[in-house]
Amino acid sequence: MHADIHLHLHQLHATELHREAAAHRATHLTGPTLRTQLGWKLVELGLRLATPAHRQVTLAA
Repeated sequence: MHADIHLHLHQLHATELHREAAAHRATHLTGPTLRTQLGWKLVELGLRLATPAHRQVTLAA
């Protein structure tokens, strides 16, 4: 395969990957995911369990 053909195929593939990545970001990173929300709830639960009963836990988001 000639080098210029190989380079052209590589550029086409890179363009396609960039387009797919942009589409993925547009659909999946619009807000906090369920995984992120669950993670923060678990952090809050852990803080509540680790804090003595007479102290109140306040989380600033």
